[in-house]
Amino acid sequence: MTDSVNAAADIRVEEWVIDATRADDVAAEVDMLAEVLHAVVHGGAGVSFFTPFSIDEARAFWVDKVLPEVRAGKRRLVVARRDERNEQSNLIVGTVQLELEMPPNQQHRAAVAKLLVHPAARRLGIARALIIALEDIARFEGKTLLTLDTVSGSNAELLYRSLDFIAAGVIPRYARGALTPELEGTTIMYKELTASCSTTHTGQ
Repeated sequence: MTDSVNAAADIRVEEWVIDATRADDVAAEVDMLAEVLHAVVHGGAGVSFFTPFSIDEARAFWVDKVLPEVRAGKRRLVVARRDERNEQSNLIVGTVQLELEMPPNQQHRAAVAKLLVHPAARRLGIARALIIALEDIARFEGKTLLTLDTVSGSNAELLYRSLDFIAAGVIPRYARGALTPELEGTTIMYKELTASCSTTHTGQ
């Protein structure tokens, strides 16, 4: 499991592991993840949903879509938690996903999805730490290429560029905005991974 600490922000970044011994924790953490997604959408981020968007809809996304794929090994999830030194220990404030299920001729590739950081926890380096941890997992899984799409001109695009993702092109009017019916462009990006790994990964 990838596990790193951003000491300045009191944030711990780690892979989200689901097993039978954590059933009660998982239920509570799904609520935390739903709150992050709900807040991000209402903050205007383009992450597939738009307002009005209820907390129940946010929870359903995790329960119906993400949990089954994590359990099946088709998707890996990294979360950012408040460090144990903080009174809100273990509160999930950010997350990102790695989609592993690809066509037979693309087994070397994985897709980055749903980079989410709660608006109250931004500008602490969380998004960067999440992506770095996700890259380690991708390498551990033998992936040599990461792909993603993000709203053109967004802060997320700037972050990905700073982490050496390359823009392959822009598709105009790709998706509706989170807060308005306006259609936004998306930038398709990729990164070829090297064999180096920034942290030790011990698997699940």
